[in-house]
Amino acid sequence: MIWVNGSLADGDAATLPVLDHGITVGDGVFETVKAVDGRLFALTRHLDRLTRSARGLGLPDPDHDEIRTACAAVLAANPMPLGRMRITFTGGTAPLGSERGDSGPSLVVALGSAKHRPDTTAVLTVPWRRNEHSAVAGLKTTSYAENVVALAAAHRADASEALFANTAGLLCEGTGSNVFVVVDGRLLTPTLASGCLAGITRQLVVDWCGAEETDLPFEVLGRAEEVFLTSTLRDVQAVTRIVGSEGDERQLSGPGPVALKAMAQFAERAADDLDP
Repeated sequence: MIWVNGSLADGDAATLPVLDHGITVGDGVFETVKAVDGRLFALTRHLDRLTRSARGLGLPDPDHDEIRTACAAVLAANPMPLGRMRITFTGGTAPLGSERGDSGPSLVVALGSAKHRPDTTAVLTVPWRRNEHSAVAGLKTTSYAENVVALAAAHRADASEALFANTAGLLCEGTGSNVFVVVDGRLLTPTLASGCLAGITRQLVVDWCGAEETDLPFEVLGRAEEVFLTSTLRDVQAVTRIVGSEGDERQLSGPGPVALKAMAQFAERAADDLDP
């Protein structure tokens, strides 16, 4: 069952108008929230970020109470041990082209099953750049085409994620994750000025594990003692293989001690507070 604009519908019957601006031009924002045994993690933080993204696109503020009602209804209708809750908020029906219509926004809330991620993974570094000067830098929009292309390249390299530099040649982020490195024993992550998304898990790791935010050259991936990813469904996941865009590879042992500590701290703190 999926929530669409005020009511639940069966998956096959849940529809949006084909002229919804989220479909025609990607005019929308979204959040992915982890659902464990019918309970959502860090929903308040996700809703706050959804609002920041909507404001960044010039969309009206999403109604948090309505979204909470929708989430509860979808969770009740789709029981599962581990799920991916997707909240999508778009510009609504509009004329063909970039101009918005006046029909008001669309809200879709859906839930799909998820699997626990392994503790380690491989990543591909890609030649394409994040534009930290973009009008939508740092916003979680539905315009995900470049992530689709980069992630497909990662999968061809037997990796689960692709990592981007920004236009200044600094380490930025993955297609759906933030990245941390350990250099000289210090736990570091790119600043938000790099153009990366202000990840929910990223911020919790910064707060709970004492990570430092700093500018990092993309080449740091070749010398860091440890590398790990964070995201809503990965939590903290160590990188043990880095594939370059030219096919060169670097192997890392792991998870290393810093990643293991971050994994343990995150799991403990998240279990103590579902809405930190």
